[in-house]
Amino acid sequence: MSLKHAVLAALLEGEASGYDLAKLFDVSVANFWAATPQQLYRELDRLSEAGLIAARVVRQERRPNKRVFTLTEAGHRDLVAYTAGPPKPSAVRDELMVQVQACDEGDASAVRAHVRERMEAARAKLARYQAMREGMLDGRDEAAYLRETERVGPYLTLLRGMAFEEENVRWGERTLAVLAERADRRPVEADQAAR
Repeated sequence: MSLKHAVLAALLEGEASGYDLAKLFDVSVANFWAATPQQLYRELDRLSEAGLIAARVVRQERRPNKRVFTLTEAGHRDLVAYTAGPPKPSAVRDELMVQVQACDEGDASAVRAHVRERMEAARAKLARYQAMREGMLDGRDEAAYLRETERVGPYLTLLRGMAFEEENVRWGERTLAVLAERADRRPVEADQAAR
């Protein structure tokens, strides 16, 4: 997936400025796609030049003028074509996994600290995602929300983000338990080897 399609999909929510999109990416799209504001602004320029989005200037009294973007018909057609094609397989590149892979020879206590940090970050994201879910449901149960909402995609991707962070916490708990057990065994093994 390219940033292009993530931006086009985000604009399905309606007209947005680059700043609005950066906030949207940080809050809701971050559960499946990360981008810096600089990357977003460059992509908005490319999409505008390609005719996939339209930009207009909104004049503001006490702030600088801002550009807001909307999907064009060409942008909608591009999204239709994109969703019709098969997605590329996911690829995980996670530095923490490399550290865990090497923890037997490396600094296991530092790796455990990194795992705890990952778990804390996952719990924080999960709390944010749960608050977003409650805001989307707005007092309704899920079945009512799904019947009444115009767009289901943002809800489904939010559920995926929640499941991902829940799994990060479960994996972290299991990893810490295994590493703690091995750390407890090492002094006994070292003592036995010395005899």
